[in-house]
Amino acid sequence: MSEQSVSLENRVLAYASELIRRASVTPDDAGCQQWLAEKLAALGFQCEHLRFGEVDNLWARRGEAGPVFAFAGHTDVVPTGDLDAWDTDPFAPTVRDGLLYGRGAADMKSSIAAMLVAVEDFVGAHPDHQGSIAFLITADEEGPAVNGTVKVVETLEARGEKITWCLVGEPSSTDTFGDIIKNGRRGSLGARLKVKGIQGHVAYPHLARNPVHQVAPALAELAAQEWDQGNAFFPATSFQISNINAGTGATNVVPGECEVVFNFRFSTELTADDLKARTTAILDRHALEYDLAWTLSGQPFLTEPGALVDAMRAAIRAATGRETTLSTAGGTSDGRFIAPTGAQVVELGPVNASIHKINECTPVAELGPLAAAYRGTLEGLLAP
Repeated sequence: MSEQSVSLENRVLAYASELIRRASVTPDDAGCQQWLAEKLAALGFQCEHLRFGEVDNLWARRGEAGPVFAFAGHTDVVPTGDLDAWDTDPFAPTVRDGLLYGRGAADMKSSIAAMLVAVEDFVGAHPDHQGSIAFLITADEEGPAVNGTVKVVETLEARGEKITWCLVGEPSSTDTFGDIIKNGRRGSLGARLKVKGIQGHVAYPHLARNPVHQVAPALAELAAQEWDQGNAFFPATSFQISNINAGTGATNVVPGECEVVFNFRFSTELTADDLKARTTAILDRHALEYDLAWTLSGQPFLTEPGALVDAMRAAIRAATGRETTLSTAGGTSDGRFIAPTGAQVVELGPVNASIHKINECTPVAELGPLAAAYRGTLEGLLAP
């Protein structure tokens, strides 16, 4: 490993450790954004602290012209779980056997650290770079996601401030850094179905109406549906039941209501309205008495190969020597709030194997290439 690579790795490690020490369990930012803003201000960024409800957000921008390249991420982390199950304090960054341990090491404080190092080096080399560089950082990604990125985007849209390209630092990699770029995400549509019956004694079923029995054939039909066949970028839309609740706990009582919670992860082949209409038609066909409440967590989005994807692929190749694969698998990200503005959005970050787990960690040797790939992307898009 070259001296330059070691220096890059050490700088990202130092910054990541600084962030991990701050116990920013969602929605508490614990001073992460203030620390980051001070670093960015020293590089010539104009920093805005945008607080909505109990959530802190940061919008920082260097430059006034377009195109605008934005790094997006979150400083909040999920709760630690049982502290006794951790080998070391989750908020005391520890390097052991080549891995950096700590809550947020993979999701996604190492990414934010690498973004900062990448920008330091890029601005140092190109103080008069083209366009603008921005950071959109929230402390509400791991929580309800109602006062974070979505509100910042609304603020930017209201004043006509547009993001051209956005790199979200979510842990996208599967086996080793850079093997996967997420260039889109499926939509997420959830529902809470309440089927009404008539409660009664199990010995007198003619005097009751069992909603579990009534809804079961409808659920079987929903589960057997082929909603679409996906496309070149997305797998087929999936329907999954996550919860079914009914009854009083007694064995001799027919329940009066059955509640079913389910979710669609859907491709760009369908809209949320399509799914709602087809679901309702099936439920109605089974003559159920029901209430149905929908929650749309995010629309599907896709960034097809073009300027941003090409720049990232080249940067990963230069940093790691490997070719990367495009993928839309996995859950949702805050990219779902940015893509509808017209921005090209991709996700690139560390290996995701340990995220949200006890002893979350990321390989130290991949911190340097992470920063190098981020800088390389900037070089490909904004270098004079």
